[in-house]
Amino acid sequence: MMSDRANSRAAGIAVAGVTKGYDGHTIMADLNVVFEPGELTVVLGPSGCGKSTLLRIVAGLEPVTHGRILIGGEDVTLRPPGERGCSMVFQHYALYPHMSVSDNIGYALTLAGLPRTERQRRIADAASMLGLTELLKRRPDQLSGGQRQRVAIARAIARQPAILLFDEALSNLDAKLRHEMRMELRRLHKEIGGTTIFVTHDQTEAMTLADRIVVMNRGCIEQIGTPGDIYHRPRTPFVASFIGSPPMNLLEATRAPDGGAVLPDGTALPLVERALPGDNEAGGARILVGIRPEAFVVRHDASGLQCTLEAIEDLGSHRLLYCRLGRQRIIATQRDAADYRTGDRLSLGYRPEHVTLFDAAMGAGLTMPGFAEATA
Repeated sequence: MMSDRANSRAAGIAVAGVTKGYDGHTIMADLNVVFEPGELTVVLGPSGCGKSTLLRIVAGLEPVTHGRILIGGEDVTLRPPGERGCSMVFQHYALYPHMSVSDNIGYALTLAGLPRTERQRRIADAASMLGLTELLKRRPDQLSGGQRQRVAIARAIARQPAILLFDEALSNLDAKLRHEMRMELRRLHKEIGGTTIFVTHDQTEAMTLADRIVVMNRGCIEQIGTPGDIYHRPRTPFVASFIGSPPMNLLEATRAPDGGAVLPDGTALPLVERALPGDNEAGGARILVGIRPEAFVVRHDASGLQCTLEAIEDLGSHRLLYCRLGRQRIIATQRDAADYRTGDRLSLGYRPEHVTLFDAAMGAGLTMPGFAEATA
């Protein structure tokens, strides 16, 4: 029943030309992004990039300096938080320690003046969704961290908002609980069907939760796309280096007249013809050659990049090989059982269609490779 109501009320959000400044310093300039109705969008970026500020602007907790916020097609730029149809879950649970779980979930409903029967029904529905039914009489100090976070989420969804906002909501949980809560949130989003914006610095949360990801850096949007787009087709060196653990290798090179690339030490890199549009007049241009660690394979001949193995990280399911190629470092993923040692000379091969190229001067992508479903 809650799912039907949430679906009918799911609202799109448009951030239109929003600029935000403090004390004469602009921290966000002319930001434009649309959050589609019923979509779970993750806003991802490093600390200080403006992602939490964007969320607070949508919620009405921060005023805009310029621009507009539209929810469901209506301009809500000047509306207070209580009139925007949003519920927010913070990094810190913000539960009332003297209240039971039931009273914490229903507190906003009590303030809204809902009848007792409707209030109890919503509390029961939210508690059931989040596995809290047996804990309704407990106080927060009798709960684990994961249970307290569930109470905070239940409190938000009990209001049946058109929009759910999460601000680093899983950051205080340990790794096991974060994994469990990611799966729980994804299931919950499908069940209630509302519009959700989830802010995080954690790329794993972004990749596993999102329908779409908005990558931010220094108050600007670097790229918007599905998790597959963001990972396999990064549009800027920042996105390429921020997404992935370990991140994409970015090798400094120059464009060769024959359509390939040349590293500073003279090593030639084969590239597919479509990777470098244009004619030979562009030879000599500075580029960055991006190759994911898992795209490399160790060859048993001299046809690959000739590297020296400097370090190995054994992660159980695979190993990371840290190699030196001239003055540049390459990280390659090893999934076979070969016993390499530091100091070994390795020949690292890759398929040219797995390469992403960036204009080193402009910081923009030159290619969008067909790497989404490919394997090395």
